[in-house]
Amino acid sequence: MHEMSLVQGLLGQLQTLATQHNKTKVISVTMEIGPFSGVVIDSFQFGFDILAKEEMLTKDAELKIISPTASYRCCGCAKQIKSEQRPESCPNCSETFFSPEGSDDLILLQVEME
Repeated sequence: MHEMSLVQGLLGQLQTLATQHNKTKVISVTMEIGPFSGVVIDSFQFGFDILAKEEMLTKDAELKIISPTASYRCCGCAKQIKSEQRPESCPNCSETFFSPEGSDDLILLQVEME
């Protein structure tokens, strides 16, 4: 489960930010996890819930996860389609081949500290 190592990296980043800004407590962390990132959101949340409790800095921190809608580009007409699932066919040209587009990021959007 590589999500645990990703959470460890996040917690290290939070420690660095807290040190740079002379903060002692993380209140909340907002992450964007794209649908093509390869990250299982439930596993990431589970890892955060377990590992954050081990550090005084993050023991009460809340993790907020934003997951944008997946986007697909039609290989026939290049129409962009946003959808939770891969489309069966393009509504514009009936093509059945699509290329996933974007939404493969894992981004730390916001940290609230005191």
